[in-house]
Amino acid sequence: MESGFGSDFGSDFGSGGSGGGKLDPGLIMEQVKVQIAVANAQELLQRMTDKCFRKCIGKPGGSLDNSEQKCIAMCMDRYMDSWNTVSRAYNSRLQRERANM
Repeated sequence: MESGFGSDFGSDFGSGGSGGGKLDPGLIMEQVKVQIAVANAQELLQRMTDKCFRKCIGKPGGSLDNSEQKCIAMCMDRYMDSWNTVSRAYNSRLQRERANM
């Protein structure tokens, strides 16, 4: 992850892009936001996979039986619903705190 960020960051901000070699702060900020969003999505997927695998898969094998498939699907749905609820609450709190500054 760290090396991926560094290589993307360096390739996007070469000296030929915006004329005269000047860096565009708005562009930099947008690219950082995209990188953060990608990292958050990767973390969500990794945590969801780990938790649901541990919860639903008793004996790993070549395929999942019906109960394991159902458990995985329901676990992932619940995890995503929980993540979305927490994210909305967090964003709402941030907006309130910014408004009170």
